[in-house]
Amino acid sequence: MQTVYNVKLPHAVYGGENSIDNIAPILKSHQVQRVALFTDKGIHASGLFDLPEAAVKAAGADYYVLDEIPPEPSYTAVQNIVDQFKASGADMVIACGGGSVLDAAKLASVLVTDEYGVKELLDEPGRAKKCVPTILIPTTAGTGAEVTPNAIVAVPEKELKVGIVNENMIADYVILDARMIKNLPRPIAAATGVDALAHAIECYTSKKANPFSDTFAMEALDLILNNIIPACDDPEAMEAKNKMQIAAFYAGIAITASGTTAVHALSYPLGGKYHIAHGVSNAILLAPVMRFNAPVCQDRFAQAYDRCCHDTETICQTSGEKAEWLIGQLERIVRHLEIPTSLREFGVPLEDLNGLVEAGMQVQRLLVNNMRLVTAEDARNLYLEIL
Repeated sequence: MQTVYNVKLPHAVYGGENSIDNIAPILKSHQVQRVALFTDKGIHASGLFDLPEAAVKAAGADYYVLDEIPPEPSYTAVQNIVDQFKASGADMVIACGGGSVLDAAKLASVLVTDEYGVKELLDEPGRAKKCVPTILIPTTAGTGAEVTPNAIVAVPEKELKVGIVNENMIADYVILDARMIKNLPRPIAAATGVDALAHAIECYTSKKANPFSDTFAMEALDLILNNIIPACDDPEAMEAKNKMQIAAFYAGIAITASGTTAVHALSYPLGGKYHIAHGVSNAILLAPVMRFNAPVCQDRFAQAYDRCCHDTETICQTSGEKAEWLIGQLERIVRHLEIPTSLREFGVPLEDLNGLVEAGMQVQRLLVNNMRLVTAEDARNLYLEIL
């Protein structure tokens, strides 16, 4: 565990009923003239975009809509969006969407300049400087993108997804309104929810774990383990959905204070090469990596059991039993939510194994956080387990 640590947070976070209504006073306080509204075609078509759009109109601000953001975008696709944003002349960014939309908006907020673009930030993320303020509104309870300083983009020539990390991309304002996730399709709710679950357990077992990250990671883990199934299964389970939204936010804070580990590291090639959704990639790897980590993370897993297991009929005594319960719970959640657990469902051939190992081992930014050293042979065995 780290002995020196910090956490950086948005300027203000609004949650609870009708929290979207805070947009108008925020815009007025900044004397905003023109807003760039980032979203995607699906959010736009679903009607969810109507809520923030109405709030911007109520503030009397002019606005420009950018809704051509694809899922899991490449850095060139994001640059195209950024170029449109720069041409719009907007002095405020509001993003309403999932991780891809929020990440694109965060990048746009630091790219109102001709000195560098998205490609340059892949190599030198420290160059990014905040240019315009941001309001981020997640429409999933999962990625935590609304609170992290990270933006993930695909790099096709490397068949890999890469994280650009710079604290200038931390949102100025975050709005957590459960209405935005009420009608989220079950497969998306499931995949993004398990993404948040991975954030929580990875940050709690990271080499960079510390008292700040532990506080948020453990609360997120407790909320997710006990709410993800009803939140995904029942469209009317608004209390569970609200708790999932808060949990995803907490897990995002844990990322800023600590960091994810081998689950996310080894999942990046799956998204970069095969375009498997990020949450699904993490779900496939979650239990295998946690079993791999169990020899060195058993005590942490046991602590998680003590906090998160509220089933009075389940009584585990030893640290080993508690750790096994936790890993088993991860497996049960993924199975219940009908998320794939094998790469066979995506047509990934065994002959791609060497390329996967090579690409996964490049993600040292996250692998160095893993409590148990991950060698190339370990990565090979983990990929073999899911092939």
